Amino acid sequence: MLKNIVFDLGGVVVAHNEEAFKEKLGAFFSFVFGPDMKCVPPFWCDYDLGILTIDETADEVAKFRNCDVAEAKANMLQAIALQEEVAPTVELIKELKAKGYKLYVLSNMSKEYIEYLRKLPVFEYFDYQVVSCEIHLGKPNPKIYEYLLSHCGLTASETIFIDDRKDNVEVAEQVGITPFHFDRRNPEKACDELRKVIYND
Repeated sequence: MLKNIVFDLGGVVVAHNEEAFKEKLGAFFSFVFGPDMKCVPPFWCDYDLGILTIDETADEVAKFRNCDVAEAKANMLQAIALQEEVAPTVELIKELKAKGYKLYVLSNMSKEYIEYLRKLPVFEYFDYQVVSCEIHLGKPNPKIYEYLLSHCGLTASETIFIDDRKDNVEVAEQVGITPFHFDRRNPEKACDELRKVIYND
């Protein structure tokens, strides 16, 4: 029986305003959010892990994109500001909370991103949040899933993990957590499928 519902953030609970992001920043950040995302540069991973500061990362982005540092940092901050809640997922989160499920976050995210997102209303529903920049571990490293289970006192067989990246849910399954691959292109359908998995377990 599932008791603990663990959500990734980007592409599941929150997402860029697609139209605005594509118009202003899509090409600039294709190495993170576009078709090249499987080849994310090491400096961006280190930013998510809390190893590099935003200023250090902006310097690396500027070199990567051959632009000045001020432009790189401004684009990074603008990308954060374009984040918004994914409505079908938020509706599901409220529903699950009302039914008594324990809700958690497990996400790779930088300090600036998570600080911005925690101001959104949906964050009041989470019982605990495990974020890469705060513990210096990231998905799909098995240790971050083990940290979630041990730190929050969760039983793997009672826990489901929802992520839009297949490699992340595959590792969750390896440590005994029920995996759910979330289709970020159709969140309403994904949430309906997720309900069936959770309620019919």
